[in-house]
Amino acid sequence: MNERVRVTNKELLAESWGKLTRWSFDLQRRSGDWQSQIRETYDRGDGAATLLYNPEKRTVVLIRQFRFPAYFNKESGYLLEVCAGKLDGDDPLTCAKKEAEEETGYRVSDVRVAFPKTYMSPGSVTERLWLFVALYDAAGKVSDGGGHLDEGEDIEVLELPFAQALEKVQSGEICDGKTIMLLQYAALNRLISI
Repeated sequence: MNERVRVTNKELLAESWGKLTRWSFDLQRRSGDWQSQIRETYDRGDGAATLLYNPEKRTVVLIRQFRFPAYFNKESGYLLEVCAGKLDGDDPLTCAKKEAEEETGYRVSDVRVAFPKTYMSPGSVTERLWLFVALYDAAGKVSDGGGHLDEGEDIEVLELPFAQALEKVQSGEICDGKTIMLLQYAALNRLISI
């Protein structure tokens, strides 16, 4: 643990889809002085996300699903994203493969780590995401995908030219952090030619 942090109080504010907790703590500043602070954290567990790509076709598979926080911010709520999900006790690689199949309908085997253990919003969200890339092809298509109805998922699966996906990042149509990171990773590492 960090010797410069002393937790003085923990208060559970809500527990539904995740845990919202208010923390009181003392933080030792760089000057050596101690300062009392209060922060709230939202904990819904860790997850994994995967960009499916096909270098021969020069395509990627993305999903579109409703996200209430985007709707709350006066947008449509439907975001283009890579497939992702909570670990739910699985290791990140197992989760990545499982979520790819559940959400996109593709069974993938060549799955590689792009970014281990990333934080998307470390100011208040405890979630860490392991980000992967995986090859896909027609032989790996085992279902229509779409997610699980009992989990509230209603996922549209989209196969897009890689160049078009990058244009959607530039235009702001793709605004999900993990998706932007993985598309940029694919471009920088020349996984797909444009």
